Amino acid sequence: MIYSCEEHVDIALDDIVDEFETFPVLSKIDGDNLSTHCEYCQNQATYVVANK
Repeated sequence: MIYSCEEHVDIALDDIVDEFETFPVLSKIDGDNLSTHCEYCQNQATYVVANK
């Protein structure tokens, strides 16, 4: 599972495909998880990218 901002969501999708060789699942983070940061730049995370 990778937390990503709007800017880095394409990189997160590629990383999941490269690592797990399966289709990624993209989910938008709801307003309750506002303290979650992007794993690439420390900006506010907007999406969770996972393999299942």
